[in-house]
Amino acid sequence: MAEISILMPCYNESKCIKKNIAETINAVKEFNNGSFEIIAIDDGSSDNTFEQIKAGAGNNGFVKFVKLEQNYGKGRALRKGFEHAKGKYICFLDGDLDIHPKLIRSFIDYLEKEGADVVIGSKRHPLSVVNYPMNRKIASVIYQGFIKSIFNLSIRDSQVGLKLFKREVLDDVFHRVVVKKYAFDIELLINAHHRGYKIVEAPIEMDFLKLVKKSEVDLRAIVRMFLDTCGIFYRLNITHYYDDKNN
Repeated sequence: MAEISILMPCYNESKCIKKNIAETINAVKEFNNGSFEIIAIDDGSSDNTFEQIKAGAGNNGFVKFVKLEQNYGKGRALRKGFEHAKGKYICFLDGDLDIHPKLIRSFIDYLEKEGADVVIGSKRHPLSVVNYPMNRKIASVIYQGFIKSIFNLSIRDSQVGLKLFKREVLDDVFHRVVVKKYAFDIELLINAHHRGYKIVEAPIEMDFLKLVKKSEVDLRAIVRMFLDTCGIFYRLNITHYYDDKNN
């Protein structure tokens, strides 16, 4: 069994995904004896991302790949990838490598030292080295304040793509997650917190200013995320959907 399963969702990443798969393999090999797997999920790309994923995988036994015919969102892609994962630890890593896979090692260290069940990257961790626009900082602070006020979840940043879970956490909560896109991360973490799992934050290194396509805040995405978050509150506190043993 693979000790670490790295789920790598991709959408229209044909220009970089082959290189990023190779970079991830090399980074993980530096601290792992070979007991890992990468599961690259093409989330309904309109370019040749899937062909590039297959080219990156080649005959490499470390890489599996999944193709979704339609773009449903990162949450759905990760859930589909998890169906193929065999690892003791499950890592989420965005296919564009906005955060370098070398940090997976430190996340494992955090999980073991802190006795945690979930480790999430945080731009606002005091040891993080980040460079991102003021508008994104403001949006992040407002959203996380909103999250803390309505869910009593004391985390400073829920949206960083790099996350590490003990397998049993996702076995328990993944099927309860309804949101497929914008508020997927927070719904997953709310469920983990609600069911008593320990979540800790870890520092990251990120330069948003080099990621041109991510430098702008999409107003429609913000509105959709707010509405999805309100839906999570409704399911958690009004209908108690997450407590239903059938969910």
